Amino acid sequence: MPRTIWSGAISFGLVTVPIHVQSATENHSIQFHQYHLEDTGRIRTRKVCEIEDREVSNAEIGKGYEYAKDQVVAISDEELRDLPLPTAKAIEIDAFVAADDIDPIRIGEGYYLSPDGQVAAKPYKLLREALARSSKVAIAKYAWSGRERLGMLRVRGNAIVLHAMHWPDEIRDPTELLPEPVDVSEDEIKGALALMESMSRDDLEGDAFKDTYTEAMEKIIEAKREEKPLPEMPEPEQPGRVLDLMAALEESVSKAKASRGENADVHELPRPKKKTAAKKTAARKQPTKKSAAKKTGTRRPRSA
Repeated sequence: MPRTIWSGAISFGLVTVPIHVQSATENHSIQFHQYHLEDTGRIRTRKVCEIEDREVSNAEIGKGYEYAKDQVVAISDEELRDLPLPTAKAIEIDAFVAADDIDPIRIGEGYYLSPDGQVAAKPYKLLREALARSSKVAIAKYAWSGRERLGMLRVRGNAIVLHAMHWPDEIRDPTELLPEPVDVSEDEIKGALALMESMSRDDLEGDAFKDTYTEAMEKIIEAKREEKPLPEMPEPEQPGRVLDLMAALEESVSKAKASRGENADVHELPRPKKKTAAKKTAARKQPTKKSAAKKTGTRRPRSA
């Protein structure tokens, strides 16, 4: 059973849904600690008061805001919980929008919202069914950890999920990161679409979506624990320099089909049409006799 990280309510007009919040994801990565290499003594971070030059316990530590040099206002956890905000103890739904209107870059961590007891079961189900039938998501505000946040509520199975969201002014403009404008032909776009089609699938299950890094690290740890030779890891393929984009697309389609057990024979993708030399020479204007005469005329020498 996941740990409850926040308790409050969803405010939906005049409807209130008491809820508990649990994290919707788990971290299965291998966690390392820092050790002294000479004697494997654990390296720990100690909290030291700069004025008294001594280590302090967690019970002596509180939050504060430095509004000027060495001028601090202390803020207690109780004061944060009692902020004069409607979102301090409730997730306030402000609007409903189509899910496609939300830029995925604004969506963050997900949390399951569970009803707080049987009294909350009916309003919880009411909101869940309304969200499911409308095919929309709810945009809400809530206050956690000393700041007001923006969130998105959606349905996943029989549960309501809250996703943390970035405020609009927290998203950076990517314009300065983009390369100089280039031309892409229609044939190259069709080649890319053919590659996408060959790599399309209906789910994200299977070996292709396993955490191979953690598996490799587990093998290394096991080998070192048993004092065995480290397992040999295959060298990753180095990406080659793309000289012919169409040839790269064709080869990629072939590899994608072969990896899925399909016929690897790929029809040659259409190549951009090139103008022939004959057309180029025909397009050039032939000099008239008058202009030819001008060209063969004597030029005056430039003055030194």
